[in-house]
Amino acid sequence: MKCEICTKKECSKKQKNDDTQSTSVDAVSSSDGFEEKNEFHTLANAKILLSDCLACDNCMTSEEGARVFQQNQKELFRILNLNKKCDTSKHKVLAVSICPQSLPYFAAKFSISVNDAAKRLCGFLKSLGVHYVFDTTIAADFSILESQREFVQRYQRRNQEEHALPMFASACPGWIRYAERVLTNLVTSHICTAKSPQQIMGSLVKGYFARQQNLSPDKIFHVIVAPCYDKKLEALREDFYTALYNSQEVDCVLTSGEIVQIMEQKNVSMKDVTEVAVDSLFHEIKEGDVVRHDGKRSDGYLEHIFKHAAKELFGMDIKEITYKALKNKDFQEVTLEKDGETVLRFAAAYGFRNIQNMVLKLKKGKFLYHFVEVLACPGGCLNGKGQAQTEDGKPDKALLNQMEEVYAAIPVRLPETNVHVQKLYQDWLEGMDSKKVQETLHTKYSAVNQTASNLDIKW
Repeated sequence: MKCEICTKKECSKKQKNDDTQSTSVDAVSSSDGFEEKNEFHTLANAKILLSDCLACDNCMTSEEGARVFQQNQKELFRILNLNKKCDTSKHKVLAVSICPQSLPYFAAKFSISVNDAAKRLCGFLKSLGVHYVFDTTIAADFSILESQREFVQRYQRRNQEEHALPMFASACPGWIRYAERVLTNLVTSHICTAKSPQQIMGSLVKGYFARQQNLSPDKIFHVIVAPCYDKKLEALREDFYTALYNSQEVDCVLTSGEIVQIMEQKNVSMKDVTEVAVDSLFHEIKEGDVVRHDGKRSDGYLEHIFKHAAKELFGMDIKEITYKALKNKDFQEVTLEKDGETVLRFAAAYGFRNIQNMVLKLKKGKFLYHFVEVLACPGGCLNGKGQAQTEDGKPDKALLNQMEEVYAAIPVRLPETNVHVQKLYQDWLEGMDSKKVQETLHTKYSAVNQTASNLDIKW
């Protein structure tokens, strides 16, 4: 089977999916404390197809493959059942963090408002036995703020450091995996070092929140609800593992669609679920209405970094950004002119057709952009393959259009205005320029050793 994404000779992803599922699912089912074998026997496992992500043999090891397939609904219920046992030493505090791009899916699918979707999803999860349900917007605040600062620093060093610019966004794990495993040193030095919102949320839950609750990180089982399957791969990264506590920052990722499968298995409609306010990381405070960042279908790194850079570097206060579509709607650019000169040139490149064209220009030395927001999914994060798909695996365009309308109507909150973020910088991270900020909110992206079969890419 030809891999249409990374252009390798063969892609064994589907075969691996078929071969691995039976053994990995058996391993999960036989784990200590899993008693609901029959009640959830029809739950789908983490099927990852060619159109879903990059996780073919060229990008995923066999060990990673087995661990990805274990990140399914049955793993959630294994922990829930452990918590029912009398042996309290094996109990876990179960925390679920929900990505902002998942909420429009639930809102559109069940024809409710996005605020109702957040509260009803929280109510459903807590009815299962989840202790805390969080919104990951605060983690995206941190990720955007750190990315803004890094871009300004890179821009100021552009004449001294060869790889300072362009800077590529680091929030999309599919793009990151592709860059590290396939594009290697050509690209990795250009990737922003700020962690993705998912992994910053992992640091918040297993770091700050655990300390507030006087819990060891390994006593928390942290689940992310996300739009795409690549988030499962991201959670497995070695740099997001704490050896001291034998704990990952994120223990399990479930897609929005997998949550709906649990609802269907339990014969529960979102409209019938009791509304429960979403939890905050800060003691007894509850979250208010849902907010988002600038950007039509993602966390808006391009818009936030562009406006910040315009102000910090050129003293220009930009209120509205004008996108110029180039070859297609998923490759757009934004420019800033001062005194007749183009001083900033940003781009949004969504989907692998545009990513490949972008990298080809970089290889030829014809790359004009200072920053690129790169996302693996055409259409951005709302079009993640873990949601808004038809039964044959194709995008549900009508539902996606509804999701985009729901997302666009959510009020925008600037990361700089979040008082909790500013407080955490001081109380938890010891200041914005501290060593702890670098250790907690940043990571390193580097080329992974390639095998011979990984070297036959033809652009």
